[in-house]
Amino acid sequence: MAKRGWANWAALVAASLALAVTGASSLARTGHAGPGPLAYTADGRAIPPRNYREWVFLTSGMDMNYEDIVPGNDPHVFDNVFVDPAAYAVFRRTGHWPEGTVLVKESRQGLTKGSINKAGQFQSEAVAAVELHVKDTRRFGGWAFFDVVDGKPAKMLPKTEDCHACHGDHGAVDSTFVQFYPTLVGIARAKGTFRN
Repeated sequence: MAKRGWANWAALVAASLALAVTGASSLARTGHAGPGPLAYTADGRAIPPRNYREWVFLTSGMDMNYEDIVPGNDPHVFDNVFVDPAAYAVFRRTGHWPEGTVLVKESRQGLTKGSINKAGQFQSEAVAAVELHVKDTRRFGGWAFFDVVDGKPAKMLPKTEDCHACHGDHGAVDSTFVQFYPTLVGIARAKGTFRN
């Protein structure tokens, strides 16, 4: 390689290392690379992330309910939970959710008839509901919940809503239902952050 080629290569490596050190420093300082994946409107509404289906998939549940109710003839509902990749990486390393963590729960109706299906359930194409669970201590004093309607910016649910108390009382890790995220249960137990 010519002398000039080596100089260009060395400059490129130095620039890459500088970026890596800066990113690592930010991650070490904040526990989360950058400000987090969620943006807000001027009046404090959460702007739902458009690309959450490209995030880390944590689990899918069917007809889950946290109250004592008798199932009726309502359609089945699937819930799919995603987390932003930076928060997932920190959780895997520490067993804790960092500041800026965003969990998205997407609900879809269960269907039985379609294509070649003869038994069981599959998820509808249409999304029935989207909820956000966000950790931002500066903005909310901890975790906040948002119900997203039609993909529009959502107001935070009041702290008096049942979701806050339920997650606080029953969340296995930091008010999140890690007990239902099978790939994270072992990590949390190994790190000593899992609450039974």
